[in-house]
Amino acid sequence: MAIEKIGFIGLGNMGHPMAKNLEKAGFPLSVYNRSSEKARDFEEKSTVCTQIKDLVENSDIIFTMLTNDTAVKAVYEEILALDIQGKLFVDMSTISPEASTETATSLKIKEASFIDAPVAGSTVPAQEGTLIIMAGGAEESIQRAMPYLLKMGKSVKHLGDNGKGIAGKLSINYFLATIYQGLAETVLLAGKLGIERSDMLEIINESASGSGATKVKTPMLTADQYAPAFALDLMLKDILLAKNAGADFPLSETLIQTYQNAHDKGFGQDDVIGIINYLKQS
Repeated sequence: MAIEKIGFIGLGNMGHPMAKNLEKAGFPLSVYNRSSEKARDFEEKSTVCTQIKDLVENSDIIFTMLTNDTAVKAVYEEILALDIQGKLFVDMSTISPEASTETATSLKIKEASFIDAPVAGSTVPAQEGTLIIMAGGAEESIQRAMPYLLKMGKSVKHLGDNGKGIAGKLSINYFLATIYQGLAETVLLAGKLGIERSDMLEIINESASGSGATKVKTPMLTADQYAPAFALDLMLKDILLAKNAGADFPLSETLIQTYQNAHDKGFGQDDVIGIINYLKQS
């Protein structure tokens, strides 16, 4: 299989290490980020573009990792004005199913292909290349992207047509929102009952209730420091997307209220498990 020229748009907390893994693998890579300083450490081995147009023209497969619907729509609006016949676009952002399928339709009209491929995992798995990638799109497009996806993730789950990758991502993040709120409440309850936080976390992680999600947040909870690996505001965005997509369950309103209130009280830029600070004072 011929190595294609790769483009990567969006070098934030997740996109930067993901693009770095493509660079480390030796693929011909072009990168673009709206704020150019985040692209500086790509200058030695890759091509840093100052315009989306240049990146798209220089690439066969273009990956995008952006913040929300607004950012994705803005970037693809520029892309759709170009000659993109035969190119493959892989959006790894977490956005609404509607925005994703609309993008897929618009690209198809321009004779380009599209995969929605959001990821499970935060900054450490992004650095290690151990993300789980949930993909929606045609089988031939998935196979075309597979050599590059497998440098960013440990597995690729093809869930169906366009939109199904986003559906998987919203579902798993809904579950994670319940885990993180439950973990924070459990730690606070244990503290009220006189149990040391480190002891409680050890019990959780060594019992059936422990998981990768609880273990990855344990160092933050132990240190009581919440620098964002995945910001609380991003989880709020995803819960609201899940709600709009059909998550109408007993926990839905509780989760939305808690995360929204935490945002309103100024905790939105903390890591998602920093919700413990909101719960502590509420």
